Amino acid sequence: MSEQHKFWWVMAGILALLLVASAIGAVLHYRTDPGRRGVVDNLNARIRAWWVMVALLCACFELGRIATLVFFALASFFALREFTTLTPTRRGDHWPLCLCFYVAIPLQYWLIGVDWYGLFAICLPVYGFLLLPAISALTGDVESFLERTTKMQWGLMLTVYCISYAPAVLLLHIPGYEGQSLLLMLYLLLVVQISDVLQYVFGKLFGKRKLAPVVSPSKTVEGLVGGGLCATLIGACLWWITPFTFWGSAGMSALIVMAGFLGGLALSAVKRSLGAKDWGSMIEGHGGMLDRLDSVSFAAPIFFHIVHYAFT
Repeated sequence: MSEQHKFWWVMAGILALLLVASAIGAVLHYRTDPGRRGVVDNLNARIRAWWVMVALLCACFELGRIATLVFFALASFFALREFTTLTPTRRGDHWPLCLCFYVAIPLQYWLIGVDWYGLFAICLPVYGFLLLPAISALTGDVESFLERTTKMQWGLMLTVYCISYAPAVLLLHIPGYEGQSLLLMLYLLLVVQISDVLQYVFGKLFGKRKLAPVVSPSKTVEGLVGGGLCATLIGACLWWITPFTFWGSAGMSALIVMAGFLGGLALSAVKRSLGAKDWGSMIEGHGGMLDRLDSVSFAAPIFFHIVHYAFT
């Protein structure tokens, strides 16, 4: 089966699920008292946002590699903007931030586009980390210098370097799997996002024991276990779009689920420390771009390097 046929079979399954979810959401909306529709309205907002995100994913697949890189570069741009908006900056940070937005982002995604793995992997964590504090120091603003520099470096790592590993899956040249790297990226994104959705659903339906009530009140043991196991099973059943066996796919899915969970938890702690509930309001029902990509930022680099060293 060709890459295109596999993609559209997966999309057909996703669209069927979205149709069922939309129908359930509509029924719940009309059967729930107006004063108690908060959770239902939030669920329906999430479903509507998923329709848009799936449409964008289909567009990227049809338009190809360049469109995918542009899409993720824009996602990194908006995620970094959300991060810097919630982390106050000073005048001395303006030039380093310009470097992050207008040099680091296009450079990182250009390196993926030209298949330059050696420089892509080290450019930001080495040269970016050294250059940012040096430029900040040249401005002469030393107030809270370490704290300000750390925020910029951490934001650049999360929103640009780590997120860029999702489309960097296109760099992987796996013997016997040539020309299907877009499917592998789809697999990564599906497992991450399905895990987030199912953890939310299981948490709402069965959640009793809070995992980290101060950091993320909505995360529960039941949500993690139930949602994580279901997402792992779904990922295992998607083995046919990957270079993995069924059990290999199950192991990869479990790894993605745990990495994504830790990413969501870590970035929730950052938000709480800043006194914010969401990173932004760009995506209805989901918050900001970084709220949707927090799990990806942890899962994508781990997934990429394990596949790179084990299969290429």
